[in-house]
Amino acid sequence: MESYTVVSPGDSTPYKTVPLSSPDEAINALKHSSNAFQSWRKTALEERIAIMEKFLTSILSKKDDIATELANLIGRPLKQNYNELRGLEERARYMMSVAPEALKDVECEPKEGFQRFMRKEPLGTVLVIAAWNYPYLIAVNGVVPALLAGNTVILKHAPQTFPCAERFSAAFKEAGLPDGVFQHLHISHPTTELLIKHPLLSHILFTGSVRGGKEVSKAASDRFIGVGLELGGKDAAYVRQDADVLYAAENIVDGAMYNSGQSCCGIERVYVRQEVWDQFLEKVVQVVKGYKLGDPFAPETNLGPVIRTESAHVIREHVADAISKGAKPLIDESLFPSAKPGTPYVAPQVLINVDHSMRIMREETFGPVVGIMKVASDAEAVQLMNDSEFGLTASIWTKDVEKGLNIGEDLQVGTVFMNRCDYLDPAMAWTGWKDSGRGVTLSKFGFDHLTRLKNFHLRVKI
Repeated sequence: MESYTVVSPGDSTPYKTVPLSSPDEAINALKHSSNAFQSWRKTALEERIAIMEKFLTSILSKKDDIATELANLIGRPLKQNYNELRGLEERARYMMSVAPEALKDVECEPKEGFQRFMRKEPLGTVLVIAAWNYPYLIAVNGVVPALLAGNTVILKHAPQTFPCAERFSAAFKEAGLPDGVFQHLHISHPTTELLIKHPLLSHILFTGSVRGGKEVSKAASDRFIGVGLELGGKDAAYVRQDADVLYAAENIVDGAMYNSGQSCCGIERVYVRQEVWDQFLEKVVQVVKGYKLGDPFAPETNLGPVIRTESAHVIREHVADAISKGAKPLIDESLFPSAKPGTPYVAPQVLINVDHSMRIMREETFGPVVGIMKVASDAEAVQLMNDSEFGLTASIWTKDVEKGLNIGEDLQVGTVFMNRCDYLDPAMAWTGWKDSGRGVTLSKFGFDHLTRLKNFHLRVKI
């Protein structure tokens, strides 16, 4: 039997070995899910919501165990892992609250002798493929609305966070979810492709890299099913001359460094007006130097390792490429003795004298590094912010709300922030432009891709 061993980035030791399901086992799970759909689709929405309430109670009751497990699985500092569980609850409860309105029949205008309405029908079995960097937040974005809409779900987590999928299954079982309505599978890429190509699968929600998104799209290309893609980002921040500079610096650093920079909507590049350049840089350097890089379980740690040594190597390559082309690092890496080549521990870094010829300003770095450029105008900032293959989020830091809105209208991204960053509001549609993906999760619109319309056109008087 094939297996996968999860290695903890904190100390590079094996944490857990997980057996992989065979192709036959995966197909049997899909058949089981398809059979369970026939009754689940007819279950009243009120009952589905009640089960979700019990699911939340169950999974949140294990928050201490989950926080500890996340520190082992992904290296995020222990104390920060509770934030992810609070976010899971916030998103799930919001989707539960809007489900009745979002899923209700849409009545047509009255017409004598007829009754006409459109019903939002579930699709069938939805495959949720979740990334490792926020394993609970990413999974809940798809799992909860898919189940509320009447679909059955198979969750396939990234191998590094396979144990998180087991937590979902245990909580749903404790909540009394009928057998087969939710399942998790630990499967290889070839087996995942087999599932995607199978006629019983009805929809895919994928979160991961651009390369992974292309592979999923290619596997599904012979089938007329929906594929939602939440992919990478190279998210930009713009600090105007009228910004609260100290506030902007503190929050942008947090947006760049939180989760060791491993956030699809984390800040990876910053454009700063020349009028506040010196003041902004001074504060950024001060804040970054205050980080404590180290053991995820140490109480003083607020910056952990990245997910694996290979990822750290890519981050260091991006920094080296920038320096070789004239960039200047502002952070002395000796301040962070845990950061050593050949380990997943990477020192936070701030680079200036950067430009868009450098990988650090164009490719997704996914680490605790940010490049900062000086700009002379709003127009220059907008041009540079849009000069990217990605289009997930962008943030504008200004006291002029009208000007911020005007700038936001010209940005080619799915979400425009002003005076905040790196946060998913469940009331708003989470969506990306360009290579950041397609489709929508969260908000009332998150149900649209998980249902299909059926028209009822009834002549009631003959």
